[in-house]
Amino acid sequence: MINFQELADQYQTPLYVYDFDYMTEQYEALKSAFKARKSIMAYAVKSNSNLSTIAHFAKMGAGADCVSIGEVRRALLAGVKPYKIIFSGVGKSDAEIKEAIESDILYINVESAAELDRVEMIAQDLGKVSRISVRVNPNIDPKTHPYISTGLHGNKFGVDLNTAKRLYLKANNSEHLDPVGIHFHIGSQLTELDPIREASEIVADLVRSLQVFNLELKFFDVGGGLGIRYDDEKTIEPHDYAQAILGTLSGLDLTIICEPGRFLTANAGYFVSKVLYEKKNDEKRFVIIDGAMNDLLRPSLYSAYHEIMTLKEGATTKADIVGPVCESGDFFAKDYELPELNHNDLVIVKSAGAYGFGMGSNYNTRGRSCEIAVQAGESRIIRARETFEDLVALEKEYLRA
Repeated sequence: MINFQELADQYQTPLYVYDFDYMTEQYEALKSAFKARKSIMAYAVKSNSNLSTIAHFAKMGAGADCVSIGEVRRALLAGVKPYKIIFSGVGKSDAEIKEAIESDILYINVESAAELDRVEMIAQDLGKVSRISVRVNPNIDPKTHPYISTGLHGNKFGVDLNTAKRLYLKANNSEHLDPVGIHFHIGSQLTELDPIREASEIVADLVRSLQVFNLELKFFDVGGGLGIRYDDEKTIEPHDYAQAILGTLSGLDLTIICEPGRFLTANAGYFVSKVLYEKKNDEKRFVIIDGAMNDLLRPSLYSAYHEIMTLKEGATTKADIVGPVCESGDFFAKDYELPELNHNDLVIVKSAGAYGFGMGSNYNTRGRSCEIAVQAGESRIIRARETFEDLVALEKEYLRA
């Protein structure tokens, strides 16, 4: 059990706490589910990009799914092997493509015909061959939040099947491109198996059709998006997830690449904050805490639900849990049942290990929270709390009084 009061006293609040033992359990469960095939678990760095988190998975053999050159650099710095790093994203700059090729990563995941042209041209200028995959958009409704749906033709990601085939044929005939993989990712927080199976079938059939042209791929990248329980969601078991995908690959000798992020880190994370005071009027009870939307944006951005707990017991009444930021959107929950709380009582937001700290900002000149790892009963800082001096460091020398 994590002693939140002890951590709050030692490291102050607001504070992110990550249970690394839980992350290990989640990783091993998913890796084991794909044991029937060669596989790479390429951790989705965007979910929680702390160097210590990436390094934790790298030590277990994980690769990295990156969506910026900054994430590629983080992965390399944290010890991920270049041959296990994938660089995705719909908008890569020439400088990013150049660095990715020079870093000799596993492959660049191409998401448009225009991007393939840029990769080929840059590889030619460098006198190198760039390994690539193509992200296929199978036009499958993932039945998730529209902001995190990525597999429909109305989404910006990937290319349709016909375009994908043309890109593979072009790459196969190029002296500077080596098509080694195929990729799809239909969305995040997936809780239904049928869309995953259907997307996998469509993409596997595309792989078979490419074999007619003597184009043999090596990697079948199924993306990530496996959902977790925030509230009462019915989630997919790793074994069932793996079997749904593996069942579509009959006759294909491919290494599976899976890109888990939220599944590994979300329920390992807690955002710990202190009550500043309560405020009541005729209509509302507000619990005002020292954490804010700049620390954890998901409730304000997505109206995302997070379970919230306190260390106090007693009769509860409804309250809005809000932060100090000067925005009406600065809230963690509305009409949430809570006991009466006093100054310095803790409020703990659960399932905060994914898309929490990484989406934070310095709005209202607020330093971002400290991050703590808990492992085998011991805690350690993995990112120091930002100070005012940190926030103005890149501005001071340009100040004209």
